[in-house]
Amino acid sequence: MQEETAQRTHGDTTLNESTGTTTRENTFEQENNSVIRVLLADDHALVREGTRRLLEAESDVEVVAEAANGEEAIAAAHRLRPDLAIIDIAMPGIGGIEATRAIKADCPETAVLILSAYDDEPYLIALLEAGAAGFLLKNVHGQELINAVRAVARGEAVLQPSLAEKVMRRLSERPQSLTRRPAELLSEREFDVLKLAARGLPNKEIARRMGLSIRTIHSHLANIFTKMQVGSRTEAVLLALRQGMISLQDTYDS
Repeated sequence: MQEETAQRTHGDTTLNESTGTTTRENTFEQENNSVIRVLLADDHALVREGTRRLLEAESDVEVVAEAANGEEAIAAAHRLRPDLAIIDIAMPGIGGIEATRAIKADCPETAVLILSAYDDEPYLIALLEAGAAGFLLKNVHGQELINAVRAVARGEAVLQPSLAEKVMRRLSERPQSLTRRPAELLSEREFDVLKLAARGLPNKEIARRMGLSIRTIHSHLANIFTKMQVGSRTEAVLLALRQGMISLQDTYDS
């Protein structure tokens, strides 16, 4: 395993964090030279080796650790605090859903991308509720995985819009109360950014509508993620719905 680097990426998300800094920039748009630090978790060594080679062929991605099961993934995430964990849903011992839940509880700034051979709705809803930023089927092409890694590093979700809507509707039906009022948690401008993010708008469009630069939107999103203790826009939006900060109607772009 390689030692962790000093800088992490942190950025924008769209519905459909190596040492402790929590600033996530848009690597894909190459606004800085941040490297996306990735943890790979899969019980098949050949899959891990192939995925590592694929990702490390990209200048903006570094695989900092591999894990053959959920226990190893949780331990590696705790030790290295990667920007992104790519986790197989079906592993011996602790599976992908439990590993995601444990990693998010210990490292809320780490985004989780699930690789799954299943697209059954109950599995996917359980993954999102555990804190995953999104999922990919294991039959995707290599470039699709690279694009997904960069999208999650920007904070965007890798998620089918129809499933996202079902999850948001489900969570909006059982809101929980915050220990602090939303106004105490987020600034007015951050709350405006969150509501636009909940509509699935990319950062460029949020920036255009608010008359701000993309970099300013990135900064607001980084603040939102830090205050809400999440690692992706998907988590921020789902948490906001669950805690009654926004309504289901706020997720529609009118």
